[in-house]
Amino acid sequence: MSRPVPRPTALSRPFWDAAAEGRLVLPHCAACGLTFFAPEPACPGCLSRDWVHVPSPGTGTVYSVTVVHRAPGPGFEVPFALAVVDLDEGVAMLSHVVGCPVDDVVIGLRVRVDFRPLTGDVTLPYFVPA
Repeated sequence: MSRPVPRPTALSRPFWDAAAEGRLVLPHCAACGLTFFAPEPACPGCLSRDWVHVPSPGTGTVYSVTVVHRAPGPGFEVPFALAVVDLDEGVAMLSHVVGCPVDDVVIGLRVRVDFRPLTGDVTLPYFVPA
């Protein structure tokens, strides 16, 4: 059995299309200037529907991390480091940190986004040490 695959929606399609091209984009509100994640119908800051996806350099800092030793389902290789990454724009993303031993993933570690295909249609944003 394989790992679950995200299903892009009309709202999230620009995020997934950008990821497939190796780019990270984040919703940004034209009305109040808030950058946020995940895409929502309205800005969580001011409820405006006037927002667009803007490019992000994808750099940040590990805010919190846990090492998962028991697979949450089929298709996951353990152990893996699951982290909340505070992007430099002030947005938090939950993702895996890869490219180093799981014990090296610590709070405060600087990371950058790294895209890896999950299927022919979906590419996931992971993070690697910067």
